[in-house]
This record gives sequence, C-alpha cells and structure tokens, in this order.
Amino acid sequence: MAKKDRKKKEKKKEKKKEKKEKRREELLDVKFTSKNILFFGVGLIMVIIGFVLLATGEITLAPILLVLGYLVFFPLGILLK
Repeated sequence: MAKKDRKKKEKKKEKKKEKKEKRREELLDVKFTSKNILFFGVGLIMVIIGFVLLATGEITLAPILLVLGYLVFFPLGILLK
C-alpha cells in the first residue's frame, strides 16, 4: 500500500510540474500583433507630447497625456491579444 501511495504522490507532483511548465511557456510566448504595436505607438506619442507640453509650462493637458500614455495605452499594448 505504501508503494501505491508513493506512486500516486509522484504522479501528482509530475502533473503539477507539467502545469507550471505550460504556464511559463504561455507567459513567455507573447506575440505582438499590429494592434499591440499601435497601442504602444499611440502611448509613446502621447508621452512625448506630454513631456514637451510639460517643458513649455502647460500644467493641465500635459499630466493628462502622461497618465493616459503610461497607465492606459502602454498596458493595453502589453495585455491585448
């Protein structure tokens, strides 16, 4: 009986390891499509414009563009599939 229990435990451990490996492979297998690149590009343009406006003294529009670029468009570029 002890041998059966050990075999069951070993099989469970192997299954868990396989699941972890599959998850890692899925996380590493990120393919950027044109949609992702578009969101990155829009975010980059917004951030650049935001910094330029910030340098010129515009204190209302610049922070809005920076927040949108960093917190909306960059994450969308990463997360959307």
